[in-house]
Amino acid sequence: MEYCFPLFKYAFHRGRHTALNVFFTLTTALVNLSLASLLFGLSEFCQQNEWGLFYWFSFSPILIASLGLVLMDGLSAWLPHFIEHQVKWLWQFHIIHHSDRSVDASTANRHHPGESVLRFIFTLFGVLVLGAPLWFILLYQSVSVLFSQFNHSNINLPAWLDRGLSWVFVTPGMHRVHHHFQQPWTDKNYGNIFSIFDRILGTFAQKDHHALIFGLDTHFDQKETDHLLPLLKIPFLPHRQSENNGILPGNSKNAAEPHIDRQQ
Repeated sequence: MEYCFPLFKYAFHRGRHTALNVFFTLTTALVNLSLASLLFGLSEFCQQNEWGLFYWFSFSPILIASLGLVLMDGLSAWLPHFIEHQVKWLWQFHIIHHSDRSVDASTANRHHPGESVLRFIFTLFGVLVLGAPLWFILLYQSVSVLFSQFNHSNINLPAWLDRGLSWVFVTPGMHRVHHHFQQPWTDKNYGNIFSIFDRILGTFAQKDHHALIFGLDTHFDQKETDHLLPLLKIPFLPHRQSENNGILPGNSKNAAEPHIDRQQ
């Protein structure tokens, strides 16, 4: 759909961009597969000991699955994402995700292996709190991956549809704001599946997509952000403070001016 109905027409080397993001997708998959036994073992422990919200409350399976998805999204996606933006050394790992200046579906799993480990730990936390059985873990992981691809996708949804869906779900239009190159927008719209946590906790924001510029003002040099080894080194380099002056690094133009061709 990105090829048929793109919102932005990027001026970039598509093959190199996709290959870089595919590498990080593979490392994310490798981390998750390597640690999967912990996830399933914890689920079995909860089942044997009847531990967690799934065992403490008697609801219909449909209600359990629905509420479980909301809670799991909050504990295993929204919460670690929020924390990564508040703790400097965790933010250093998360920079790799935000440094992509051509956000599309391949950006969804552009995570440093260190961040993948952190997010897995929070998934374990969610499983422990819920006492999630194996079938629910597989359901959540599937829905989570689907929405992550969806809300990072470069598709041109009608504004009325995007805004309508965003009352419940995280949409491409909602999540794009989070990928704007500068604060405070970077610290908005943390959700992955449901928008409820951002709306309730005051981190929801909207911004005209014509004014969006993807990437980070502190890491705007494509010699660094478009190459594997420099990206892998970022978490171990000194923290860079944003000037937050509305000016693109190395450019006198105002930040509102796009660096990509945009569909009207």
